[in-house]
Amino acid sequence: MDTHITELSALLGGNGVLVGEDVSGRSARIWTDETVQAAAIVRPRNTNEVSEVLRYCHAANQPIVVHGGLTGLVDGARTTPSDIVLSTESMNKIESIDKTGRTMTVQAGVKLQHVQEAAESEGLLFPLDLGARGSCTIGGNIATNAGGNRVIRYGMTRDMVLGAEVVLADGTIVSSMNDMIKNNAGYDLKQVFIGTEGSLGVVARAVLRLREQPVTDESVFMGVDEFDKLPTVLKQMDQRLGGTLTSFEVMWNDFYSLMCEPDSNHQPPIPLDFPYYVLVEAWGGDADTDRQRMESAVESLYEDGLIGNAAIAQSVAQRNAFWAIRDDVERCMTVHPTFVFDVSLRIGDMENYIEEVNRRLTKEFGTYRIYTFGHLGDGNLHFAINTGADPNDQHPVERCVYEPLRAINGSISAEHGIGLEKKQYLDISRSEIEVDFMRTLKKSLDPKGILNPGKIFELNC
Repeated sequence: MDTHITELSALLGGNGVLVGEDVSGRSARIWTDETVQAAAIVRPRNTNEVSEVLRYCHAANQPIVVHGGLTGLVDGARTTPSDIVLSTESMNKIESIDKTGRTMTVQAGVKLQHVQEAAESEGLLFPLDLGARGSCTIGGNIATNAGGNRVIRYGMTRDMVLGAEVVLADGTIVSSMNDMIKNNAGYDLKQVFIGTEGSLGVVARAVLRLREQPVTDESVFMGVDEFDKLPTVLKQMDQRLGGTLTSFEVMWNDFYSLMCEPDSNHQPPIPLDFPYYVLVEAWGGDADTDRQRMESAVESLYEDGLIGNAAIAQSVAQRNAFWAIRDDVERCMTVHPTFVFDVSLRIGDMENYIEEVNRRLTKEFGTYRIYTFGHLGDGNLHFAINTGADPNDQHPVERCVYEPLRAINGSISAEHGIGLEKKQYLDISRSEIEVDFMRTLKKSLDPKGILNPGKIFELNC
């Protein structure tokens, strides 16, 4: 290993390689006390340096794991003491913004929030948004096909990436930096790498699609007394808001009540006596009519008995306070260990599915805590579950959450990926033929299996 470190230091310079306490002193991921276990961290500054690192590691059969913001929740970036980490932290440049073409070209290590702010400074918008915006990186967003709060209107990360520059396991640079919305000339190569968790190649640069900044931002917090009313609330809001619906977030009472406990920083916008709470956001372009449209939609829902109470944000501060309740997922993690999940399923299956998860948890553990919330508008549910103080409860809890998805063709991962944590359950959501095809792609692009080895599935070379 000393030889590898010497050679990589020669490629990147003295500051380009970290060892010893500079490695072990780093946190392995959010919400954990674990630290990084790796032989070294290499910090390339550009695509060519990434290529040199991978070319060397490929020749030396040296496993390598890419680290971005380390905000993932499925152990997709976990390392062993013999791994080398490739960190994108020094690849943090926003290279250009094309206001006319509405694109931004960035390196993979740029943080999501920096992209959002740079777009906003030009009167534009990068729609991707999630709670980890201040830490997560664009490269990580692309590698996991991140979703977040605005999928219902703008889609997943893959819908916001026009082009990408990727380095393969052997150091080959595949530069497909398309900056056009339409380009149907052959295979769309970037899609091969988006959402593959760094297992097929390392994303080094990307061309992002920007949108126009909205003129108005209307937000409302609503209480609903029956689950069956939620799909109708979603449908009617989408219709009545004239195509401006941007977010439709639902919080179960267990989550909302926790967020609004007296010792929290949050004031409840409406009383705590509803089983379901909906946060709706609509972005529009007419300050004179958008507020009226939102008020009219909420009034109609109330008159039809679909909602029991509502608070429409009257200021930016109040709107931010609404979102602070939804985004404060870390509050669910105050009791350790708490296991977090993201699943995807049809809205029509959700009520029975949640009842089944709770039935299984009760049978398995008797007492437990569960906090339920999610991007219901795009079929994504999140759970935070605590069963006591035993970390060995994780796999039994996972079975309670994942197994009921099998009968309803649900997905074990809506937006977090597979990593190490979910790979034993992959057969619930993917057929044997699909997984075999994934392995074929992996063997073709990374025949030695050095990129993020062991994640998603075993290579079985």
